[in-house]
Amino acid sequence: MTITWNDSVPIYRQLRERVVAMILDGALNEGDPLPSVRQVAADFQINPLTVSKAYQELVDDQLVEKRRGLGMFVIDGAREALLKSERERFLREEWPALYARLQRLGLDLKTLMREAPDAAPADGEHQS
Repeated sequence: MTITWNDSVPIYRQLRERVVAMILDGALNEGDPLPSVRQVAADFQINPLTVSKAYQELVDDQLVEKRRGLGMFVIDGAREALLKSERERFLREEWPALYARLQRLGLDLKTLMREAPDAAPADGEHQS
């Protein structure tokens, strides 16, 4: 397994975001175990302390739980909590700049939906 790390963001934060994405995408479901710290460290050739720090943030955020002798597991409600917080973060941090750029480029919702790679027909339009 290989990964390219972004030098401007700490690796533990990138690893945390990777696990968050896996939960949001359904690759990790509630009750699923996370890969062991040792396994992740070996797969990505990073320090086990880096993996532990990423996992601890997930515990602190109440997305995963430690089960003594068993490992880390995604808790019930983690995906819903993440959806809520990620939506709020997107609207607060990313949407304003994105909206401003769309306005500058003169793009509207209908155009964006038409150009989306897997868009469904909108407003009664039919795909050919």
